[in-house]
Amino acid sequence: MKTYRFYMPPVSLMGIGCLKEAGEEIKKLGFKKALIVTDKVLVKIGLVNKLTEILDNEGIEYVIFDETKPNPTVKNVEDGLKMLKENNCDFLISFGGGSPHDCAKGIGLVATNGGSIKDYEGVNKSAKPMLPLVAVNTTAGTASEMTRFSIITDEDRHVKMAIVDWHVTPIMAVNDPELMVEMPKALTAATGMDALTHAIEAYVSIDATPVTDAAALMAIELIFKYLKRAVENGKDIEARDKMAYAEYLAGVAFNNAGLGYVHAMAHQLGGFYDLPHGVCNAVLLPHVQAYNLQVVPERFIDIAKAMGINVENLTAKEAGEKVLEAIKNLSREIGIPSGLKELGVKEEDLKTLAENALKDACGFTNPKQASLDDIIRIFKEAM
Repeated sequence: MKTYRFYMPPVSLMGIGCLKEAGEEIKKLGFKKALIVTDKVLVKIGLVNKLTEILDNEGIEYVIFDETKPNPTVKNVEDGLKMLKENNCDFLISFGGGSPHDCAKGIGLVATNGGSIKDYEGVNKSAKPMLPLVAVNTTAGTASEMTRFSIITDEDRHVKMAIVDWHVTPIMAVNDPELMVEMPKALTAATGMDALTHAIEAYVSIDATPVTDAAALMAIELIFKYLKRAVENGKDIEARDKMAYAEYLAGVAFNNAGLGYVHAMAHQLGGFYDLPHGVCNAVLLPHVQAYNLQVVPERFIDIAKAMGINVENLTAKEAGEKVLEAIKNLSREIGIPSGLKELGVKEEDLKTLAENALKDACGFTNPKQASLDDIIRIFKEAM
């Protein structure tokens, strides 16, 4: 019998305006000085000020590291760690989407375990928990604010490293939809499709359980009801709130059931071409699921129902085909590119990308293990 483990932050704050309570909660933890890990855009548009005002009111000291790239790098981690040590920070606050969260996790893990972040690629390679991290989320997609995943780009190898380690689980996650209303349409679309990918990959994973199934199906239902609304009108606070729950639920699902080849392949595209992760997922999602439909067709009946598809009188395979069509339609409606060629992906690179994808830890829980030729073929179908 297999034992299943479940991971999530000890505390998660959800709901409109919940950032205000985060300051009080952080103060109760007794930390003295934070390294805020974020990016220059969030500083420039003044969103980080909403956090620092709260910290100022609570008398919590901080310094800001805003060098995080959209695909955070080994150098980002090293530079952030240097600032953390120089300023004697005793905890971290990540502010943003998946990039600042992942970067902060890398900083925190190396701060307590030593070495280089490259040493921790793979599953549970660390000996100690990272420095305490409070993750304040501003997007509805990656769920990095509550997961044990950190994705860091190794610039030397042009590879995204998947660090899957329960020691990088934040101690607190904050999802305030008021921080998400300024997200541009393209980012809303890409992060929303990232969340959908998390939910679907978790639902067909070999490590899926009733707990992760429930979270995944509710995430899919919410995304199909509210993502298009959030893209069309960013100030639709109900849509933003529901998408915050959707991405969190999708995080619960994949954090505990794992992912699949969509992420294993998307990581290579992001590392090789520096492409947006959510867009790569969205383009690959229907093609990888067409591959998975061969082995777990019955799982697609429930996915179809969650999407609002009438499955009466449909076979499992027919329901699956409707799911693939619905994914493509949603992507098109919210402005996702139709194929990898539009993103600048080249056929001559596909063998290298496929070889690296097969080494990615995210692929280990895919319902059917693929050959190199299988992965190359899926890449070609997505072109």
